[in-house]
Amino acid sequence: MNRRSLLLALAALPAAEPALAQDSSAAGSAKHLTPPQAAAFGKALEKDLATRGGRVAMVFRSGRARRSMPEGLSYTHGAFWVYRDIKTDGGQLKGYAVYNLYQGDGKALPKDRSSLVQDWPTNFMQGSVEDDVAVILPTPEMQRRLLAVIDSPTYAAMHIPSYGLVANPFESRHQNCNTFVLDIVACAAWQTNDPDQVRVNLRKWFKPSVIKVDPLTRLIGPMLDGRLAVDDQDGPIVTAAYESIAPFMADNALSATSYSFQRPG
Repeated sequence: MNRRSLLLALAALPAAEPALAQDSSAAGSAKHLTPPQAAAFGKALEKDLATRGGRVAMVFRSGRARRSMPEGLSYTHGAFWVYRDIKTDGGQLKGYAVYNLYQGDGKALPKDRSSLVQDWPTNFMQGSVEDDVAVILPTPEMQRRLLAVIDSPTYAAMHIPSYGLVANPFESRHQNCNTFVLDIVACAAWQTNDPDQVRVNLRKWFKPSVIKVDPLTRLIGPMLDGRLAVDDQDGPIVTAAYESIAPFMADNALSATSYSFQRPG
């Protein structure tokens, strides 16, 4: 592509993030819920998970308006919610801690890099722009295995710092929040801490989400935003999302249920 053609192509692209983007942003980027509303939403889900015996759950929020999301996707950011003892200034209480992969904020960490962050249900809900979240409740045995992985060195070892909005779950070049969640699920399911074995098993058993994108966006997107890297893609753009992780876990008897949870009120 010559310089003139490139400039014309750039001018034709929308100023906003291309619709193929997912979301692994920290809380605060969305303004849909006030802090009290986010806290109430988080508390309601905590109570629901507790009644279902959810020691470890996988929760997915919509960090982008659904009208701007790729076809077939309703949720963007996934994380683990773990019920455990939480230290406070006054002692200790029981509640849910949230384990996330977040992309950099462009200040302390570049946006095409990521970090593992533990925060809380209110933080998680503050990042939502919709009034529902999706939940995958693993089987009791998978909850036990997931907790063991989260509390082990394997959890951090599976982190790939290079952030990709549409990271390929079958490659180890880039990662986003949902491919990280899938990697931890794979470690627990197959009881391995070998990243290469995880990739082999996923290629055999996991059916990814396919992101439909026009050729121009695929070509120019990475030039505009490093997070849109597609150098790990060969053919259709594939990634992991709630819509592909939930059936994978159900088909392999790794989950007890999956469901949508609506914000009360």
